[in-house]
Amino acid sequence: MTRQDLLNRVKEENIRFIRLQFTDIFGQLKNIAVTASQMRKALDNEVVIDGSSIEGFLRIEESDMMLHPDLDTFALLPWHTAEDRVARLICDVYTPDGKPFAGDPRGALKRAVKEAREMGYTFNVGPECEFFLFHTDADGHPTTHTNDEADYFDLGPIDRGEIARRDVCLALEDMGFEIEASHHESAPGQHEIDFKYADALKTADNIMTFKLAVKTVAQKHGLHATFMPKPLYGVNGSGMHTNMSLLKDGRNAFVDPEGQKGLSKEAYWFIAGLLEHVSGMTAVLNPLVNSYKRLVPGYEAPCYKSWSARNRSVLIRIPSARGDGTRVELRSPDPSCNPYLALALLLRAGLDGIRKKLEPPKECAENIYAMSEAQRAARGILPLPGSLKEAVEQMKQDALVMDALGGHIAEQYLKGKEKEWEAYRVRVSLWEIEKYLVIY
Repeated sequence: MTRQDLLNRVKEENIRFIRLQFTDIFGQLKNIAVTASQMRKALDNEVVIDGSSIEGFLRIEESDMMLHPDLDTFALLPWHTAEDRVARLICDVYTPDGKPFAGDPRGALKRAVKEAREMGYTFNVGPECEFFLFHTDADGHPTTHTNDEADYFDLGPIDRGEIARRDVCLALEDMGFEIEASHHESAPGQHEIDFKYADALKTADNIMTFKLAVKTVAQKHGLHATFMPKPLYGVNGSGMHTNMSLLKDGRNAFVDPEGQKGLSKEAYWFIAGLLEHVSGMTAVLNPLVNSYKRLVPGYEAPCYKSWSARNRSVLIRIPSARGDGTRVELRSPDPSCNPYLALALLLRAGLDGIRKKLEPPKECAENIYAMSEAQRAARGILPLPGSLKEAVEQMKQDALVMDALGGHIAEQYLKGKEKEWEAYRVRVSLWEIEKYLVIY
């Protein structure tokens, strides 16, 4: 879409309100809105935001930032009526002197994509985003209650979120998504909607749009949607399994019909790169204190660094599809992550494996959860970080991760996560009250 195409569409379709969206370092979608009369100014990159008001962006004495809309991201927000048409543009963040802002997560992903392109690769990603739908109370505040007692692939009336999930799919299709499947997940109130893979930048944009659509449509049904990784004790948490492939010269670079398991050397090197850096990436892939309540044995989430072509207890799985569908699935990320930073790190880690021709360890075909600690140790199967604090320390030690994020993002991200851990550490939880108050 050209600039004039966009201006014509705004006028012809009577779009009166445009949201200029961007994402902060911690993955929160932000926006500043303009009316149609200000569109030329917006397209001239003249809309200013106060960077000091965005966590992790800038200090107050250097706060002005400019939004540069990406015209290819223009879309109508379908939950608004025809009489109240609202559109959005996703923006890159720049400094007043016209340079990309070092703290823009979208910019970090663009840098990684550029590196891949220089090596001859295009990075395609297909996410599997899970979420919970909960009831709200009389004041509209979210609860953790649901009348839904459904399990995998159940349907209404047991699946009480079926209608809301359907409306999310339809809204996303109106925005240009290709929805491949949607279904109830294993936990009560838990759902998954899968949309078609795309190049890394578009996928990250799509994940942010997906989260907004899910939350907005759920609210219209009187429900609260959450991408919190583990909102309920004793049931599965929500993951964002991430399926990845590289294209080279228009062909899937992970395919080799003559290779072991039909995989190319690049595929094995990419897997090895992910395993080499996954501990350092975990603070970004699993960014919350709560994320580590999901990464425990017994709930289908990976806890150990391993891979397999068929075993679902491992960290990295190779789905059975071959040919153009050949891909590497990383099962640890959760949907609370910043997708721009997460995909930037995954790409850089995989490329590092290819560049250094790293070899992955032996495939783990057994159920890792059924193995003893001694058996895992004998196989060299090491655990993922067990807490946000541990993940932050691992992140500091991984030079590639720090470089991929860039100095500004890495410093501010670490500072924010250390602050989050300290706030959690000193907080008295309900579990402690119930456990100790009477006994002691």
